[in-house]
Amino acid sequence: MSKRIEIYDTTLRDGMQREGISISVDEKVKIALRLDRLGLHYIEGGFPGSNPKDIEFYRQMGGRRLRTAKLAAFGATHKRGTRPHHDPLLKALARVDAPVATIVGKGWKLHIRKVLRVGLEENLAMIADTIRFLVRRDKQVFFDAEHFFDGYRDDPEYSLSTLKAAAEAGAARLILCDTNGATLPDEAVRIIRDVRSRIDAPLGIHAHNDSDCAVAISLMAVEAGAIQVQGTMNGYGERCGNANLASIIPALKLKMGYKIISDRRLEQLTETSRYVAEIANVSPEPHQPYVGENAFAHKGGMHVSAALKDARTFEHIDPALVGNQQRILVSELAGRATLLEKASEMGLDLTGDSKVIGRLLKRLKEREHAGYHYEAADASLELLIRRELGLHKPVIRLDNFRVIVQKRKSAVISEAKIVLQGDGSGDLPIEFAEGNGPVNALDIALRKLLLSSFPKSAGRLSQIRLVNYKVRILDEHKGTGAVTRVLLDSSDGTDSWGTVGVSENIIEASWEALVDSIEYGLIKRRRG
Repeated sequence: MSKRIEIYDTTLRDGMQREGISISVDEKVKIALRLDRLGLHYIEGGFPGSNPKDIEFYRQMGGRRLRTAKLAAFGATHKRGTRPHHDPLLKALARVDAPVATIVGKGWKLHIRKVLRVGLEENLAMIADTIRFLVRRDKQVFFDAEHFFDGYRDDPEYSLSTLKAAAEAGAARLILCDTNGATLPDEAVRIIRDVRSRIDAPLGIHAHNDSDCAVAISLMAVEAGAIQVQGTMNGYGERCGNANLASIIPALKLKMGYKIISDRRLEQLTETSRYVAEIANVSPEPHQPYVGENAFAHKGGMHVSAALKDARTFEHIDPALVGNQQRILVSELAGRATLLEKASEMGLDLTGDSKVIGRLLKRLKEREHAGYHYEAADASLELLIRRELGLHKPVIRLDNFRVIVQKRKSAVISEAKIVLQGDGSGDLPIEFAEGNGPVNALDIALRKLLLSSFPKSAGRLSQIRLVNYKVRILDEHKGTGAVTRVLLDSSDGTDSWGTVGVSENIIEASWEALVDSIEYGLIKRRRG
């Protein structure tokens, strides 16, 4: 049976040190419960005693029964010149309803002298006394040897003495911290092996990513004998971040054969990664290994053709193992296999019709050359294909529109006028609307026109809403005359879709994406 490796998550403490992240107590609880559902072994919730938010978090977690994880609370060695039972932060840590206490202590003489400002022997005493204090209060204590690798380079014997002091005082795990992220993998392995040969205690690794090696160091540390890996979901953390558990967990389980979490729980990894990102209000990194939206995306024509024949040709694992999926991207690099696959996803069978495929590929590449971008605009792509095949009858047929933006004292007013083509029986349909911007005004006026022309679509129209609006300038050197690409994300509350518009005029580009958004939303309902 393969060796069991412990996963210790510190997203809720170390991860929260990333710039721009600030979450509420309730959100911390939600993340903790989701990490527990994933099957992690330890979840560190914060530094009780240092701030009211973390105190309240542990209070709320006190009555909850976790499925797989043990809750850990973070703290530091007692203050200089005092005793553990007189240190208010240490006493608060002892009172927390968490079975594990993780204590950070100094392992580098530079920090001991210039930051902690105590003697070397006093530092050892502070480590030992703090750990004994918590062990006597029935805590399982992990010792985070801060800046251990930097300290080892400076004075190996002293850094090792901090580990010995912690182990003799009763620490259950000795965690070697690459706090500055300066260590490279081969050096980390050499140091860990030396520690193992001289100290008989379970080791862990806590790596930061300043040299872009945190994941590699964590994996090699396990091979060198570490039984615990500390990190954060999505690699969140201060500066360049911490070791990314969303990469470490599948690598240890699928590639290295260690016992981590069950297969069923591993399938929740992608969902968990994106859930944490959503709660933290951080856009998910689409190119993140294993869990990113593009982790198993194929764009090059030859790559797509090979991947569709056998996914192993360009996918290092089955994406379903981590809850992700293969994506076929359509672009100017697309080949026949790409287009056939995308058409099949839309319910269109184009196999055997080489002339149609050739015409569609030519049209697609012309549009991409003009600035269109269909990877994130699936709805516009489908409408393009259906129009080229003569399968789509437009609902919105524009005659003309006009947008006026007027500054009135402290307010800016946007007004849109839209005229649609008529059916030849009389006056052209026309509508006016005001909005909080030109695109919003166009959206409101267009919906009013459609409601009067197609009253049966009222329910569907009310469900369609714009959820994101993105603008990109394609040729910046032209300044205000540059071509603009607009991407819209829309949703009906159940599904979401993307549309694109391109023009030298941002309003025209926005109109094109807006029309595609509503057209797709309406035909989607008819097909469904």
